[in-house]
Formats: sequence, C-alpha cells, structure tokens
Amino acid sequence: MTPDLSDTAELSTIRDWVRWGASRFAEAGLFFGHGTDNAFDESLALVLHALHLDHSLPPDFLDTRITAGEREQVLGYLRRRLEEHVPAAYITHEAHFAGLSFYVNENVLVPRSPIAELIEAGFSPWLAETDELDILDLCTGSGCIAIACARYLPHARVDASDISPLALEVARVNVERHEVEDQVSLYRSDVFDELPERQYDLIVSNPPYVSLEEMQGLPEEFRHEPALGLEAGEDGMDIVARILCQGGRYLKPGGIMIVEVGDSMGHLMERYPGVPFLWLDFERGGHGVFLLTAEQLNKYQDIFLEECES
Repeated sequence: MTPDLSDTAELSTIRDWVRWGASRFAEAGLFFGHGTDNAFDESLALVLHALHLDHSLPPDFLDTRITAGEREQVLGYLRRRLEEHVPAAYITHEAHFAGLSFYVNENVLVPRSPIAELIEAGFSPWLAETDELDILDLCTGSGCIAIACARYLPHARVDASDISPLALEVARVNVERHEVEDQVSLYRSDVFDELPERQYDLIVSNPPYVSLEEMQGLPEEFRHEPALGLEAGEDGMDIVARILCQGGRYLKPGGIMIVEVGDSMGHLMERYPGVPFLWLDFERGGHGVFLLTAEQLNKYQDIFLEECES
C-alpha cells in the first residue's frame, strides 16, 4: 500500500506523525509481533528511531515540530513498513530483548522470546547461585539469549552456536557491542555436531519449530525472516528432536534444558506422550517453553533416540 503523501501536508509534530503512522498501519491491516503488538507502538518506534530519539523522551517533546529533512526520513520509514510489510526492527536495525538493545538484519530472527523473562530472573529457582555457570545457547541467531545470559549472570561462561555463518556475523557484532567477548564464545555448528565435547549447567534454545503447514499461513512480515530460523520439518519438531536426542550427554548432573517450541507444543507432546515436560509460565505473556532436567533426559533417552532414528 502506498500512502497518499497529501495526507501528510498538515503534519508538523512528532505526535502528529506517530498518530498518522498508527492510523495507516491499522488501515493496512499490518501484522504486529516483532517487538510490538499494536499499530501505535510500531509507529512510535519507527518515528523516534528516524529522529534519533528513544522512548525515554519527555512526553512534552512529542509536541515539538520536525524539520523538512526529518520529515523525509520519518516518511521513508513509515512507507517502507506499509509497502513492504517489513518488521520495524529490520528497518531500524535495532531490537530489544531482556532490556538490552541488539543489532539485527534479515539474516536473523527478530528477538521476541519469552525466555528473556527467565534470563532476567537468573533462571531462578532452577539454577543455583554459584561463582561459575556453564551455559549453551543453541540456534543463537542474533546472539540475544547468549549475550543476555552473560549480562544478567556475570559469573557465567556462555557458548553460542548457529548453523548460519551470516547469523553468526550478526551475533559477533552484538557480542562486541555488549563487550562480552570474555564470556561468550561463538561456534558454527549444526545443533551439537561441531561443538566441543563439554557439559553445561544449562542448555537453552529458541530453535526453528514451525511446521510446513504453519509456514504457509504466516503473515507476510514473517517472509522477511530467514526460513532457516523458522521451519523445521513436517510438524516443526525436527530440530527439537535432535536437541532432545543428543542433549543429555551435554548436561552436567543436576543441569537443566530449556527450549521454546511456541504453538508447536501440541506437536511435541504428540511425539513424546510419556515425557513429563514442565511448561513454564510467564508474567509478561508467552507460552510453549519447556524445562527438562538432565536426569529426565537420561531417563527417557531411549524414547528420544527412537524418535530420532525413525
């Protein structure tokens, strides 16, 4: 949809532009789910970024006028969101996760996992507060989970892996931005295949888990994200099955595994009806994140192996 530029002739303040953008987004029926969940917040994020401002802006500043040059930048951002259905984070190259800012581009998913809430709480009560923790983040993408773990758990050592070299380039940018090079190590690996043989207190992952059927029905905004980070076979469980199959030997005794499967949780329980997945609750919303202990992974190892081999 191309906005009618004549509609903008009377817009002069930041507030005017945010309102106009929100109205056009709602009119166009855009999908929101990549950092915001409504047209107003999406428009606000784009307008403020175009003006090199952030959300700490005093409310009165919304009534200040923008210049002609700024008008072109703001309109360019809003037009691209309308015409291309690009998630706002790919326009601004910025996304927020666990209260931290991350660089993103179309080689990685836009960070939005409810696992952020667990990280902020230090994975309490499942991880004991110790001087050292070893954490593995599988399918790291932008590196947001690994880096947030390092920032919230400064005593942790974090290994992060991804099969995509382009995603790892983005993760490396973020590791350097947050100055956690001493804590976070990046590996190119297909799940566990190229990782060093070592054990961890926590394996955490937001892997691909979208089924083939669900991929066909995703809103257009998701088409801008790498399919490699979304699609995982007929029922979406191909990568998760490998994580369950191999993960036990990478966990220390007493360690835990936390994996997001989102709306595919039903497919997971169909595959493993006898496995007692603990489904975690979130105060800020989100679902489909399970926890298993090292002992449970070992107890049900034969079931996981059978599924991987079938």
